[in-house]
Amino acid sequence: MFEYWDTFKNGVVDTFNWELRQIVFDVDWNQNYFYGLIIISLVVMLLEVFFPWRKNQKFLRRDFFLDTWYMFFNFFVFSIVLNALFNVSNLIFSKLGLDWSSWALINKDQQSSWWVILIYFILNDFVQWLTHWCLHRFNFLWRFHKVHHSVKEMGFAAHLRYHWAENIFYKPLKSLAILLLIGADPEQAFVVHFGTILIGHLNHANLNWSYGPLKYLFNNPVMHLYHHAKRLPDDRLKGMNFGISLSIWDYFFKTSFLPEKIDANEVLGFKGDEEFPESFTSQITSGWK
Repeated sequence: MFEYWDTFKNGVVDTFNWELRQIVFDVDWNQNYFYGLIIISLVVMLLEVFFPWRKNQKFLRRDFFLDTWYMFFNFFVFSIVLNALFNVSNLIFSKLGLDWSSWALINKDQQSSWWVILIYFILNDFVQWLTHWCLHRFNFLWRFHKVHHSVKEMGFAAHLRYHWAENIFYKPLKSLAILLLIGADPEQAFVVHFGTILIGHLNHANLNWSYGPLKYLFNNPVMHLYHHAKRLPDDRLKGMNFGISLSIWDYFFKTSFLPEKIDANEVLGFKGDEEFPESFTSQITSGWK
């Protein structure tokens, strides 16, 4: 038992120190997720300033600061605990004699790194799409996902407003899929990380972008606006447009939807959101009853 506690404690300390090193620029630039998030956020923020879709929406929109806090809480504060728990799970697996690299379907050391990255990106995105679909499909999970859908005005920072419990569902599924496919995260995983953050920020931004024919491949701000729509079509009452980075899963599984007439001011939210708590503390403690 003490071994597991020490592993958890060391995981907390190591992750905290790693994040502190990012803040003081003591890591390689491609591993600096703290300032990477800030730079991507500033870029998309400027796009919203110069190319706003909803002209009447304020620059500092409703809940802007709440969503900004969510960004750093979910990516850096809560991740300290999450990574520590992940270290404990790795210890348990090692004691069971599970060597994930020997189970992998693809030997990443014998493949071109960019092919591995592409496979990693596609698999990672599909697992997130499937998890996202489950968050809408099952009531127990939807209770947590309501935090994300409590957004009433779309902006880039809304991307990372989500209940901390979602990490508990997302990360193990993604990690298991990656371990079974290629044994471990590739060294170039930072490319996928920053790419998905950029696409996610754009999807939630106040931008009228659909990417033309590429909309059938990549998720986009117009398509994702209707994922957040409060009024749902009769055949989409459990949600639609679940894509994270790629839209192909929605078109393939027939969960996509766009109306004939796009309305930039579509009402956002969910049925009964008038009673949903508005403060950060109340939101992150919701969902358990």
